[in-house]
Amino acid sequence: MEPQIQPDRHPGFGVDPYQAFPRFPVLCPGMEVCPPGRLIDVGTGAGFPGIPLKILYPNLKLTLVESVGKKAMFCQHMVQLLGLEHVDVIQARAEDLGQDPSHRERYDWAVARAVANMNVLSEYLIPLVRVGGTMLAQKGESGPAEAQSAEGAMHLLGGKLRQLIPVNLPGVADDRYLILVDKAAATPPKYPRKPGVAAKQPL
Repeated sequence: MEPQIQPDRHPGFGVDPYQAFPRFPVLCPGMEVCPPGRLIDVGTGAGFPGIPLKILYPNLKLTLVESVGKKAMFCQHMVQLLGLEHVDVIQARAEDLGQDPSHRERYDWAVARAVANMNVLSEYLIPLVRVGGTMLAQKGESGPAEAQSAEGAMHLLGGKLRQLIPVNLPGVADDRYLILVDKAAATPPKYPRKPGVAAKQPL
């Protein structure tokens, strides 16, 4: 049975992506001038922000990662429904992909929403990014404090905090931030650790 689309539960589908993400390229220095060739969206849920970014950048090679089977099936359904090419939907844990040679340090950008605290999220994402690439995390009002406390973990993983960008969303009173982390050096082989360890024993 195909997943049933419920727009009220997945706001944004059916919306012009240029309206939904009007400032995204401007907010992420480098993406507008040099669109990413390969991007991985970890913990994508219903496909955000990966699918809208794919629509904005048709030549993008996109990987959507979701550990929950039903959510991964929904993403696959949406990819087929929208006729998107060069999109892989993978049901897996980020820690496993980070140790997989076909994914480790293979992406220009690794993005995620509020999947975990920044020090944990850094261990999920930074190993997937090539040296010279960028990690992007979407965070709420705790973003600045999380980014500051995670700088040590970022450095250990080969990352360097570049910028925190405040984002004002129409109709949303809470603060939102985009946190950009540059991949400055290769991630040590022991990271990421086995699934679940990062959350239980954050760097």
